[in-house]
Amino acid sequence: MKRLYTLLIGLLCCFSLQAMDETSVAGLFPIANQGRQVWNFNPEWRFHLGDAPGAEAVAYNDRNWEVVSTPHCVKLEPSEASGCRNYQGVAWYRKHFVAPANNLEVYFEAIMGKQWVYVNGKLAQEHFGGYLPIMIDLNRFGIKKGDKCVIAVKADNSNDKTYPPGKPQYQLDFAYHGGIYRDVWLIAKNQVYITNAIKRNQQAGGGIFVHYEHISEQSAGVLVNTELFNAGKATKTVILENTILDAAGKVIKKMTNKVVLQPNSAQTAYQQTTVKRPQLWSPERPYLYRLVTRVKEGKQVLDGGMTKIGIRSFEFKGKEGFWLNGKRYRQFVGANRHQDFAYVGNAVPNSQQWRDVLRLKNAGFNLIRTAHYPQDPSFMDACDELGIFIIVATPGWQFFGKDPKFEPRVLQNTRDIIRRDRNHPCVLMWEPILNETPFKEDFSLKSLQITKEEYPYPYRPVAAADVHSKGVRDNYDVVYGWPGDDEKADAPRQNILTREFGENVDDWYAHNALNRASRSWGEQAMLTQAFSLANSTSEMHRTTGLFLGGCLWHPFDHQRGYHPDPYFGGIYDAFRQTKYAYYMFAAQRNAREAGNEPMVYIANEMTQFSDSNVVVFSNCDSVRLTTFDGAHVTTLPVTHPVDKAYNAPVVFKHAWDFWEARELSYKQKSPHKVNMIAEGIIDGKVVCSTKKMPSRRSNHLRLYVDTMGKNLVADGSDFVVVVAEVIDDSGHVRRPAKEYVRFTVTGEGEIIDDGTINANPRLVEWGSAPMLLRSTRKAGKIHIHAEVQFPGTNAPTPADLDIESVPYTGTFCMIPQQAPIKKVQTAATMQYTGEQFTEEQKAQMLKEVQDQQADFGITK
Repeated sequence: MKRLYTLLIGLLCCFSLQAMDETSVAGLFPIANQGRQVWNFNPEWRFHLGDAPGAEAVAYNDRNWEVVSTPHCVKLEPSEASGCRNYQGVAWYRKHFVAPANNLEVYFEAIMGKQWVYVNGKLAQEHFGGYLPIMIDLNRFGIKKGDKCVIAVKADNSNDKTYPPGKPQYQLDFAYHGGIYRDVWLIAKNQVYITNAIKRNQQAGGGIFVHYEHISEQSAGVLVNTELFNAGKATKTVILENTILDAAGKVIKKMTNKVVLQPNSAQTAYQQTTVKRPQLWSPERPYLYRLVTRVKEGKQVLDGGMTKIGIRSFEFKGKEGFWLNGKRYRQFVGANRHQDFAYVGNAVPNSQQWRDVLRLKNAGFNLIRTAHYPQDPSFMDACDELGIFIIVATPGWQFFGKDPKFEPRVLQNTRDIIRRDRNHPCVLMWEPILNETPFKEDFSLKSLQITKEEYPYPYRPVAAADVHSKGVRDNYDVVYGWPGDDEKADAPRQNILTREFGENVDDWYAHNALNRASRSWGEQAMLTQAFSLANSTSEMHRTTGLFLGGCLWHPFDHQRGYHPDPYFGGIYDAFRQTKYAYYMFAAQRNAREAGNEPMVYIANEMTQFSDSNVVVFSNCDSVRLTTFDGAHVTTLPVTHPVDKAYNAPVVFKHAWDFWEARELSYKQKSPHKVNMIAEGIIDGKVVCSTKKMPSRRSNHLRLYVDTMGKNLVADGSDFVVVVAEVIDDSGHVRRPAKEYVRFTVTGEGEIIDDGTINANPRLVEWGSAPMLLRSTRKAGKIHIHAEVQFPGTNAPTPADLDIESVPYTGTFCMIPQQAPIKKVQTAATMQYTGEQFTEEQKAQMLKEVQDQQADFGITK
């Protein structure tokens, strides 16, 4: 009876709501009548920080372990957790569930570090590396529908030189945030199914491979390779259907093949068709067709799914530049992207992956380099959808391991990255080598050869690498260099791209730089950053042909291993709040292009400390600035010192005068006249405007939720940023305000905080205090209350906001776990888990990093 009750509970908890949210799983988006079944495997993991000998055993007592949902970080971290303050070491996860079907596979999108995965106490797989999927076949362990199961995962994000990146975190420019930090899925397949390219490990094979030939505005050849596997004991004859639909769902082409599959064997079907007058994909118009795949036996669908495809041609033509869809394309002004977020490390939900792509798109970037590893699948999907080119980098930074296992693991990573991401239209380049790393020419050439072997078709994403690395100048498709390298006597023959621009440090030990400014440092620091990045950006607009532009380092503030300060060079902070530099980049968007709006932004807060020169960022022809209720009116052009594509900041000299403002506000009792209005003018007409006034006394708090058009989903993992602003009685943000804000949440949400990270109450910086709000698994109302920590008669009054999470439309697989009573954490309980070094040893390690940077032309 007890077993029957457990089975019923488990099966009831594998509940389906409607159709799954449009999130890709193992490379395929869900479709109706898909054949395979997919369950969200994120909820109800038992978690233990630290080692737990014997925790792989089925009967292990985990009742006192914390209950968490993945994506999950092993330990919440302060928003300033740089310098190896994050946890490194072993952590355990255990998941209890009842098998909802036969032929099951657990699909981990990524787990940081090295991992041991156990099924009912038996080791299923040992895996090395933190950025690529792990697949566990439950058939190997005899798991059948209705069986009670335990999946146990031992994850270790400590330093290990046997697999890439390999470099110890204390010498690393990013952090190995631990945990099962991406989604986990449970997939049930029939005996005949579409294979997975990574699992099959066949050169240019496995899964679905979409490629193209003879692309023009008149027609395009679309070729689809689909590998099917028959796991049964009898020969199967099936029908493979691949149907191309346009964005509106209209069938464009349908390809059908009969495939005979021998027992326990695979076969690839090759199909091709021609699309007439194709809608071509580009960052400016990211048109996606939908390739719907179904494998049928009679009327029964055995397997299937949907691949979003973009038809585009591109060519790197040396002195003629980069050509997209038969036309010369504009310069690349892009960004590098690390995947971490405030508090949660790398455990970022799919919605925030999408928002990050939109944030970079809104800043005007048309290229992202994934520094220094492949990103979340949902990030790649968003780049396809929103339209940004991608350079996908193999994990590595300034390190080549001497262990004989290291190099083969690097090369296998490169193969697996291409197999995972080859169908994405956003992928423009592979970076198959180890960043800023000395290596032998043999490794360089093997890495290049892999890119050709794994993508042996036309319109192949090219291979890019540092021009200083061995074997690169003579063999690679695109080289990393600097503006002006194309004009040197020994200029490379290939096109040149700047891998990382914007950095301007004084020395590697101090890391003081004009381009780095915390929002908390205020107006002058952020203006200095914006002008520094404007100067660097102007260089990316050189149009000599060979030089193609470059990628900013780095658009989001993030944590680093080797330095106690976070990287503050982002145009967004770690919570994704903007700095002035964001508006400088947004002003580079061509206002005359479809999809781009005219914009004007005043980078002056009109405080007693504000500069007398008023800086305005705009993508218009000119800007008219009116100050003090019309007392002064000045119109200045938006200049282009490098190229018409570059819009320089507009500086209105001596446009702000505190004493004139004081005269109006104090003596004439007319504070409403203290204002600035900036108007953007195109072709003689005002097309946009903004108004700014100085903030007065702090009056009350104001709340907003940074959804960017995506609602909070009730899946227990999703989160949004909630921001409390200190404002005056007219609604202007009081930038100099110094307060602590305490948040309270009731209803179907919770604050991401464990009492150790200064998340709640949160210090107000530059007028705002952010909070991360996570959903429960029940859709409904969430009430958010914000108040200053120390209230009083004249203190800012509280704010309240009601939002509603939306239902998750996928399917969960879980057995509800009773969470233990949480212990109250304090900052005193935090312990450092890393290695200790003398000051001399630290200095030597930093010198090694600096020397290697110099070898690759970074500290030019």
